Amino acid sequence: MLFKELLNHFSIDEEFPDYLLDESFNKIFLDGDFSKIDNSYKIEITTRQDVTHTMIINPQDEFPVIVISKLPNGRLNGIKFGRSKGQLAYINEI
Repeated sequence: MLFKELLNHFSIDEEFPDYLLDESFNKIFLDGDFSKIDNSYKIEITTRQDVTHTMIINPQDEFPVIVISKLPNGRLNGIKFGRSKGQLAYINEI
């Protein structure tokens, strides 16, 4: 599923870098719990393997999309997508 499809699904009408609109994400987020807090959006879902995946969308941030997975052992991993293609930051522990 492309990021632009996710934005359309949740009716998020914000500006994002062009490259990010064509980034591919797991379609599991389409079934996630959606919330909006101030100027950011959060989609969260827990899988059958008891892994909680969270996508934070903040159009104004240096990293407009952050995906974090919390494993059953409590460890976190994820990735932050920046404003430019290739501008990524990996999250191993928070």
